[in-house]
Amino acid sequence: MASQAVIQGSQERTTRLAFVFLLCGATCIGMAPILVRISELNALPTAFYRLFLALPWLWLWTVTYDKGATRGSKALEPSPGKQWLGIALGGIFFALDMAFWHESLHHTSIANATLLTNTAPIFVALAARFLFHERLTRFFLIGMCLALLGGVLLSGFHLDSQRVHLYGDGMALLAALFYAAYMLSIKWLRSSMDTLPMLARMGLFSTATLGLISLVSEQTMIPASWTGWVTLCSLAFIGQVLGQGLIAYGFKHLPASLSALSLLLQPLVASLAAWMILKETMSPIQIVGGIIVLYGISLARKTESRIVHPKS
Repeated sequence: MASQAVIQGSQERTTRLAFVFLLCGATCIGMAPILVRISELNALPTAFYRLFLALPWLWLWTVTYDKGATRGSKALEPSPGKQWLGIALGGIFFALDMAFWHESLHHTSIANATLLTNTAPIFVALAARFLFHERLTRFFLIGMCLALLGGVLLSGFHLDSQRVHLYGDGMALLAALFYAAYMLSIKWLRSSMDTLPMLARMGLFSTATLGLISLVSEQTMIPASWTGWVTLCSLAFIGQVLGQGLIAYGFKHLPASLSALSLLLQPLVASLAAWMILKETMSPIQIVGGIIVLYGISLARKTESRIVHPKS
């Protein structure tokens, strides 16, 4: 009895710690759009540095993981051509997601960009229906309709300019589409590879893709001041390494149903931070639209609960 009580107490402490980590991770990711907006560089170079500066941490984590893996585990198996094709495609999809999302943050409100990009699970479920023949549930169909309605309310009313920011909102939806493709790549590869080594390899392709696009488009790649470098390093560490790491720990030790907290918190933190720091406001209709989008996505994710990845 005493040993069971000790085990139960340890599990409760782990759960509480995981919950705190989940909240902190969602807050970190929610702050990322602010850092993107105040970056001295344009959207593409900012996205490149976000991944490039975070990549050493991800590979350090992967190497540590590989050392702890048992002989014969999936992490140590050689990757055939099919796996590398999936890794390359996943990396390119994630790079395009980051490019479009960072671009959207400069052409629409942070609240809109964050909320619309989080519609990715809807695209995942739709694609899974045709690619993997997964059945769409009633919850998904209702959630999709609600998310579409909320998106119309979000995009159609902007208190700050009294006009539709269709370009920025369109960029956010394109980001959601490519993020969905990225998640489907992970779903395809997960049966033959461990997640962490797979993400590290995808990170190489994502970083290379963003760097190449930035150079071809002749973007300025060097910040003008040391504060510009501080912003980029903060974005990489807070928005990518710390935020994703804390949420990953939380997901590992919490029920899947609680993963919706990160979905709810990230747009909330981003919107509040944009209001407090950048003086961005939302009309009452936009607030209602945002709530409808979040509720619709939460319903749709009941179909897509096996793929849980926080969007930043």
